[in-house]
Order: sequence, then structure tokens, then C-alpha cells
Amino acid sequence: MIYSEEKIPLWIPSEKRINESNMNSFVRYLEQLTGNNFTHYDELYKWSIENIEEFWKSILVLSGLIHSESYTEVLDDIKMPGAKWFKGAKLNFAENLLKYKDTHIALIGVRENNFEVRITYQELYKYVSSCATALKKLGVEKGDRVAAYISNIPEAVIMMLAATSIGALWSSASPDFGVQAVLDRFNQIEPKVLFTSENYFYHGKLINNKEKINAIVKEIKSLKSLIIVPDENDLNKLENKEISKFNFKDVVSFNDLLKNEEELVFEHFPFDHPVYIMYSSGTTGKPKCIVHGAGGTLLQHYKELALHTDLKRHDVIFYYTTTGWMMWNWLISSLQIGATIVLYDGSPLYPDVSFLWKLIDNLGITIFGTSPKYLTAIMKEKYIPKNETSLTSLRTILSTGSPLSDENFRWVYKNVKDDVLLSSISGGTDIISCFMLGNPLLPVYSEEIQCRGLGMAVEAYNSKNESTIEAKGELVCTKPFVSMPLYFWNDPNGEKYFNSYFNYYPNVWRHGDYIRITNNGGVIIYGRSDATLNPGGVRIGTAEIYNVVEKIEYVIDCIAAGKNIKNDVQIYLFVVLKDKTLDDNLIALIKQKIRNELSPKHVPSKIFQVNEIPHTINGKKVEIAVTKTINGETVENIDSVSNPDSLKQFEIY
Repeated sequence: MIYSEEKIPLWIPSEKRINESNMNSFVRYLEQLTGNNFTHYDELYKWSIENIEEFWKSILVLSGLIHSESYTEVLDDIKMPGAKWFKGAKLNFAENLLKYKDTHIALIGVRENNFEVRITYQELYKYVSSCATALKKLGVEKGDRVAAYISNIPEAVIMMLAATSIGALWSSASPDFGVQAVLDRFNQIEPKVLFTSENYFYHGKLINNKEKINAIVKEIKSLKSLIIVPDENDLNKLENKEISKFNFKDVVSFNDLLKNEEELVFEHFPFDHPVYIMYSSGTTGKPKCIVHGAGGTLLQHYKELALHTDLKRHDVIFYYTTTGWMMWNWLISSLQIGATIVLYDGSPLYPDVSFLWKLIDNLGITIFGTSPKYLTAIMKEKYIPKNETSLTSLRTILSTGSPLSDENFRWVYKNVKDDVLLSSISGGTDIISCFMLGNPLLPVYSEEIQCRGLGMAVEAYNSKNESTIEAKGELVCTKPFVSMPLYFWNDPNGEKYFNSYFNYYPNVWRHGDYIRITNNGGVIIYGRSDATLNPGGVRIGTAEIYNVVEKIEYVIDCIAAGKNIKNDVQIYLFVVLKDKTLDDNLIALIKQKIRNELSPKHVPSKIFQVNEIPHTINGKKVEIAVTKTINGETVENIDSVSNPDSLKQFEIY
């Protein structure tokens, strides 16, 4: 392998690890198929973006994608948006995640109260069959929406697979979301069924959601059935547990859905049949509903898991996530490889900072997914994992949400394990996958994501719309990829979709991040180039916050911005008040309302009182200008601000 002469790697893969990797096997396969000789990943990457049709066809073959009716063409049009992949092919999303039906463990569900359940692939298939049959009896059909307000438990996986096996669309939200945040999402897609649980544990507390659930079902007029997971449900016993009464006409116990014995028959749908509805951050209003397709999601996730993550059937993979984050969907796609997935429901720091590290040893986790925020929290506690755990099984650490700092990188190799692949990955809800991620063939350099993903034509555009190396620029993707959104829900003309990604550079995807592509072939991320907030890697739309705060009696106007602090982002909220001075009581009230109506992640770190909020000439809040000002950056295009002098008051923050 060829390494950088300018930087010293923190980790270099052994020849054994390289030779045994799925990526290496893929290289050998392509060399035989194409006659090329790939001596370095850069050559492989270049081939993949210059021959995108051949590349994605090879991924389809390699993945063993179960499909019927051979496709007529791989890609019908290279223009974006509008590209159609594998026209003519038909498949079933759930069938491809349920291809294994043996006694290998598929899911290990762990809850904060030390409750654990294990489900084999054989059992998972049986549960999904029963659940799908029951959903059909409840009237769920192809194209219907099934929504979930649920924590990260095995029942959520079963329900998702059952819904998508029918051809219904799945959409989920974490139970820490407030009522309004849920309604802003689910009311747009009009679900027929809502799947939820009354209680969940977090940081040692049992949190009851019944009041919120009743408020939600009252406002979603499209609902026909409410499905409740019993408290502390044990799928290995399937007891007839009672569920509470809710203010809804048709309430069903989840366990009752699993009593059907009919065999699941997978109907095949077009390659781009919709399966997931994800949500944008809602910067300019309610969150946009992003629809993702079955075939593209399967192929993209297979490429990222099998090749870039080097996931194999004997692996045990964990990612700390909620059902409201795309990493949940990404993690569940590990089923198509036949690996064991660990699902954790609870706080990552409860009962103490050692819990997840000990979980690695207890469950034999080989691939551990986390975030810079978590690693930094462990560092601050001065906990040293390698002193209390063996971590023998651990070979890869994944991190996403925000950029890893140099301190994060060096701490991992000093205090966790010196022979581990630390893979920073980055992409987003918009693509339900990654633009940049890890690679078992390459060394790890501090602060760099190892490489751009195969088949992803990622570039950094400067102010002249030129592709640059070793210079900060806009993250763009210049060619179509299989996991592009199919469309936005309730966007019949595609206007919202186009304006979200393609109205800046013609026929080029603009993602909204600033990046630098290095001479190593790695990528450094500098943060959002748009107004989206990104604390701890959770993308939060400012409009959601405004909708809550501006209802408060004393608040005339407000604006939220992201303050860059130690490689993370903190939300700063600025308010203009009427006949009132900001004090501790009002700060507490604002934070409590945001927490209750949205989620804890939406709560600003700090709240300040200002005299005036900057707006554009047509009345829009100038969030990017405020963000740049509080971070000490130069504000460009100030002519668009109707009251530019107002920006001066933000300079002190």
C-alpha cells in the first residue's frame, strides 16, 4: 500500500487484515471482470465513478440481491434529478433482509434495565410472517404508511420488516420526541397504523408516554389501528401481557399480531418501490418527507456494510442510535449479510460510563458504532476502557454525527485499543447512507475520514464552482447514485426536491457541508454550509424551534444558530422580548417548552436576549449570517440583509 509522506498514520492495516477483507476480495473480482489492475484504492474509486453503471451492476451481483424479472438497463439517464436505476427489475425489500432462516442469532436486544432478548434468523422470519399476516388483516396494503413512535427494540425491526414485506412504507420517530414534533412528521404522511410502546427506560428512569400517545392519536385522523408493545416484552416467551387502555377505538397488542401461523409470501415490486420515509431538518418550515426506495437502499447499504465496514456473517455489529435517526435503518440492513445486530434501548452512560465498553466484551461485539460526543464524554470522565475490559473481539469503531477531533483519534488508539480500525463516516438522512467512510485497505490519519465511498462522485467545489484538492469547498456529488431520494412526499412537481439539492449547481447534488479532500484521498469535514443545526450529529431544523418559542407570550422574534465548540455544535438561541428582561425563570420556561414539544436534543445550550433579529429583504431570518458572526467568520452577501447593523450585536457571542 502507498501511504502519505506528509502525515504519519495512527493505524495501518496488517497484510492479514487486508487479504481477508471483503474489499480485497471485491478488488480481485473486478480485476478478473474488467482486466484492470487496481494497485491502490484511489484507482478503484476512480474506476467506480467513471463506470458507474458497471460498478453498481457489480454490487448487485456481489450482494446476491434477490430479484425477479431482469432489468432492461442499469441507468436510464445520468442527469440529476431524474435518474432511474435497474428499470424492469422487481424485488421485495424485506425478503432481502430475511434471506437467512437458520439458528444464527439475528438480533440481540438489550435494555437499560438489564433486560436482554435474543432472536435467531429462523425466529425473526417466523415473527415477521405472523406480523405481516396480521397487518394485512388490519387492512394494511401496498403503498400504505406504517408509522412507529418507538425505541430501539427488536419489535421495531419485526414491525418494519412486516410492513415493507407487504409493500407498505415505514416511518419512525424516537419516543423522546414531543407531540408536536411527531405530528409535524406523521400528519404529513397520513399513516394507517401507529406502532408504539407505553413506556421506555432512559438514564435510570421509567418514562411513561401514554399521555403523549393519546395526544398524537387524537390528531392523526388517518389512523385505523394503534399497536402497543407490552411493557418489558419478552419475545422469547411471548406471554399474553395486558396493555393499558388508550383513547382510541382500535388498540391491538403487538403480541397478538404474532399468533398467526400463515407463511409469508413475498410480492415483488419495482426496484424503486418506496420503503422508507425519513425527515429533513425543517429549516424553512415543517420537516420535508424524504422517500427512499427499496433497491437503492439495499445496494448502497450492502456496499457500505460489506465493503467499507468489512462486515461478515460472523460479526456482531452495534450502533448507538434511535429509531429517529437514519443510522437505525443503516444498522438493520446488516441483516442482508447475516450478521448479528445488537439493539440498545437506553442511555449510553447508564449506570456508568463503562456500560457500553463492557457490553462489547459480554456480547462479543466486533464493530462498535458511536459518536464524537460519546467519546468526548468518556474522555472527560477519565475512564480508560482498556484498563477494565479486554475488548478482544473489537476490530472496528465507527463514528458519525460530527467530525472526530485529533484528541478523539489519539485517545482511542491510546486508551481503547491500538489495533482497531477507527472509521469516521459521514452522509445523511437525505441519502440514507454515506458519502465518505472507512476502508479496511487504508491507513487511518488523524481528523480525516479515510476515503470517499465507491460509486459516489464526491468533490469539493470552491467559489468558482471548480473541483479542488486540499482546499475547503462545498460537498457536491456530480453523478447519480442508487440511494438518492425517490421524491419528497406531497411534492407533486418535485419543486421542493429540486430546491433542496439541485438549485445551486446545475445537475449536481449540493449536500450542505464544507469539506476538504486531502492528498491522502481522505476527507475533512468543517460543518454545515446551510442553516441546519447539527449538535452531536443530530440534524435539527430551526423552524421547529421557532414554532415553539414564538408562541411564548413575551417572545416577539427569535433566531437559532450553531456555535462551534470543540469539534461539536451547540445551539444558541437569541430572543427579542416585549416588555420583559430575560431571566433564569424565562430561560427555564423556554427550554422546558422546547423539551416537551420537540425533544431534549432541540433544547439550546444557551439563550440570549438581543434587540433585533436580522432578516432578508423578503422577511426571512438570516441564520447563516448569524452563525458565521458568532463563529468569527466573515459574512458574505450582506446586501441581502435588510437590517445589516443588527449583526453587530452577535459579535460578542
